[in-house]
Amino acid sequence: MRKICFVTGTRAEYGLLYWLMKEIQSDDNLELQIIVTGMHLSPEFGLTYKEIEKEFSINKKIEMLMSSDTSVGISKSMGLAQISFAEAYEELKPDIIVLLGDRYEIFSAASAAMIARIPIGHIHGGETTEGAFDEAIRHSITKMSHLHFVATEKYRCRVVQLGENPETVFNFGAPGLDNVYNLNLLSRNEFENSIGFRLDKRNLLVTFHPATLEKSTAHEQFQQLLDALDDLKDTHIIFTKANADTDGRVINSMIDSYISINSDKAIAFNSLGQLRYLSALQYVDAVVGNSSSGLTEAPSFKIATINIGDRQKGRIKADSVIDCLPEKKCVLRAIDQVYDSAFQTNLASVDNPYGKGGASKLIAEKLRIHSLLDILKKKFNDMPNLSVL
Repeated sequence: MRKICFVTGTRAEYGLLYWLMKEIQSDDNLELQIIVTGMHLSPEFGLTYKEIEKEFSINKKIEMLMSSDTSVGISKSMGLAQISFAEAYEELKPDIIVLLGDRYEIFSAASAAMIARIPIGHIHGGETTEGAFDEAIRHSITKMSHLHFVATEKYRCRVVQLGENPETVFNFGAPGLDNVYNLNLLSRNEFENSIGFRLDKRNLLVTFHPATLEKSTAHEQFQQLLDALDDLKDTHIIFTKANADTDGRVINSMIDSYISINSDKAIAFNSLGQLRYLSALQYVDAVVGNSSSGLTEAPSFKIATINIGDRQKGRIKADSVIDCLPEKKCVLRAIDQVYDSAFQTNLASVDNPYGKGGASKLIAEKLRIHSLLDILKKKFNDMPNLSVL
């Protein structure tokens, strides 16, 4: 059987991979392997590997997170991860590694696979996030990968522009959208009971991560957002905490402080999990912050997204997305736009540029049938009509 090895380091990434893992697990011709690492194994971030164990067997757990979220701490974490991935691959001997996205632990997983001469299938390549070093990591993983599963036609063209063979680049849409159509989401009452919190007349879901190419801006930018939230009336707020990125703990500490004096109108979670997170999108008025979920999943629920700052700059956005600066007055202006009657009317006709589900089944089929013979030796695909500068 062909052994397909998934690497996951965060709650969000696992949620996007869930249905693809299920497809592999149910295929008699494939063997599913799972390596968990990063935030999954951290008590600080909710020990989310336990959620994975409810559905799948984990083959390897790779501890790599340092207690520091400084640049030095993260670089050390990456080095430790690469050593451990090399050892895990040697033991598991997978036929292909499946990686999603652009995080630093995924870069380490890709680097170790490249040296071990194991083919890589990469999901969500070709995208741009100009405010984060994820941008460079994503494109680097593309060059180390051999099969590419992108979410839009523009991203497919961009991966080809990077020199990849068009016959190995497949636009199947975003696999995370399979959650929207496959999960039995919670009713409003079930959702409120699951989080121990009652919704109000207006409700916002807030997820804000550091813009990692900006130095020491997390505190200032997030404070601007909190100041804007303070001005709102009859509004309840659900926070999900930041990832283990540079200065992520700064944001999480600020959330804890905010909740301590606003527990009547706000609640925070290290991780809602896919079921509760997507259920929340049924009942909130907008996703606020700079998470990619506001661009990929939120439009399918016909709700607004307030996209703050440059972290997601360059990504394809639905008409439901409102871009704004990380400044209090701009955030308040965007919130006013969310509740504008004309904007609300237009939400009903919004199309999600990342597809309508079904990507997981298509990706699983390619992983099952695509020949891996001589796949490691890639020829650079030159684009025609490009003049030499």
